[in-house]
Amino acid sequence: MNKGGGAGGGPTAAAAAAAAQKQKTLLQRVETDIANVVDHFTFLVNVARVNDPPVRNSQEAFMMEMRAARMVQAADSLLKLVSELKQTAIFSGFASLNDHVDQREAEFNQQAEKTDHLLARIGEEAAASLKELESHYYSSAQRTSDPPQP
Repeated sequence: MNKGGGAGGGPTAAAAAAAAQKQKTLLQRVETDIANVVDHFTFLVNVARVNDPPVRNSQEAFMMEMRAARMVQAADSLLKLVSELKQTAIFSGFASLNDHVDQREAEFNQQAEKTDHLLARIGEEAAASLKELESHYYSSAQRTSDPPQP
């Protein structure tokens, strides 16, 4: 199981490459959407001047509506991007949390094995000591000379 950040191939390297590509794509989307919002807003401010010819005012009104709609689309795209970033952060957080849980589980399993071996050794030593004590007790002269206690 390749959990480290080694330079070799494997699932971790592939996931890192996919994450880097996704980050690059998201940054490009952010730059594009922000540039669109700024451009459309700048155009709206420049066109908002009042001019005398009525034809030009109606053309400018149409252009303002079109630019405003495009600005709303760019803002909506940014909102979707923020939602996607939140989901990515949450799921990648779960992935790292799962990796941490797996690591701690492996550590606890090792400690459990060590504890089992230690308890088995202590049990064997206690059994040997008990057997030795029983042997001494049953072969002792004091056991045979003492009358039984009521």
